[in-house]
Amino acid sequence: MQKTLSLYDTTIGKKAIVAVTGLVLYGFVIVHMLGNLQVFLGPEKFNAYAATLKGTPPLLWGARVVLLVSVILHVATSLTLVTETASARPVGYRARRYRTTTPAALTMRYGGPAIALYLLFHLAHFTFPGVAMGAYAHSATDVYGNFVNGFKVPWVAAIYVAAQIFLGLHLYHGSWSLLQTLGLSHPRYEAVKRMLPQALGLGVAGGNILMPLAVLSGVIR
Repeated sequence: MQKTLSLYDTTIGKKAIVAVTGLVLYGFVIVHMLGNLQVFLGPEKFNAYAATLKGTPPLLWGARVVLLVSVILHVATSLTLVTETASARPVGYRARRYRTTTPAALTMRYGGPAIALYLLFHLAHFTFPGVAMGAYAHSATDVYGNFVNGFKVPWVAAIYVAAQIFLGLHLYHGSWSLLQTLGLSHPRYEAVKRMLPQALGLGVAGGNILMPLAVLSGVIR
């Protein structure tokens, strides 16, 4: 008897899972960035924002569970697709000429692991266990102080800036692929399909890069 194909057994099914989980993660990074941009409003506003998140455990842990499941599915399914693509052509091309691809597309397989490593670093730095990367003590309550003291260290700020460049490229190509996979591509909206992924990728990366640079330049202190 032949096995009945499930959604996950098909390439389009796997791509749909990557697209939907990517959409969840895309929404998170935008909300996360907007929340962190409150650091420009000063320590009271920023610490109050952090305290509100910690003071609503159902919301906080519910979001964490959804994000964890989305990350696992996104990474595992993406790796499966890469493996299947590689096994479909075990012998590589003698020479490649790219005509329609973009730098963002070419960095996807490297940007993913780079973002994963950055995520672990970011969580260890600010969330758990909370590691002071310079000559200061990490505080469980003064989130603003952790933010400023952390980004005052040039090499730490450099890691965040580099990671955001990879993230921006990943979001740009990922959102473009998402539109294709979910069937949201139409010649009538070709201009929007080109501009929206670029705007979102650049907006998220630019907003996140702005914060460590603002600390290093003394705008935030």
